[in-house]
Amino acid sequence: MAVEKGRPAHEKESPANGKEANAKEHAALAVGDPAPDFDLPGDGGGRVSLAGLLGKPTVIYFFPKADTSGCTRESVAFSALKPDFDKAGVAVIGVSADPVKTQDRFKAKHNLTVALASDEASSMLEAYDVWVEKSMYGKKYMGIERTTVLIGTDGRIARIWHKVKIDGHAEDVLAAARALSKRE
Repeated sequence: MAVEKGRPAHEKESPANGKEANAKEHAALAVGDPAPDFDLPGDGGGRVSLAGLLGKPTVIYFFPKADTSGCTRESVAFSALKPDFDKAGVAVIGVSADPVKTQDRFKAKHNLTVALASDEASSMLEAYDVWVEKSMYGKKYMGIERTTVLIGTDGRIARIWHKVKIDGHAEDVLAAARALSKRE
């Protein structure tokens, strides 16, 4: 099955959008799988864990680097919709490999309202298959592939968006989260 960039893994590809990716790139974590456990330091000195979120649908968006243009736009978009996610009973968490202090500055600078968590060791990032080899100007390095995961109340992966395109993404995730909340 081909996977569309920025689209849930289980959605069919559409000739109109032409955004295809190789499905084997993301074969390890799939819709229906149990969400990998995590316990990470969060912004403001708190902690964020899967155990603390069970029983509530949860959106986890993985972003490459705090305070860069794309990551800022994505985080601002999720923050703008936070009241709608709250109304639907859905938690939203942004995760990067940035240190907590960097995330705290990022959150304050842009008045972000979503929770942020730090995975400097990249253990959660690896478990969620978002810590990948990247290439820029011919140099290879490890980094985060912009991905969003929707987890159901049962702790299972409900949807996955790989290689996310930012424009309209938070709105798409909200619609999917609302639909999931109505089913559960």
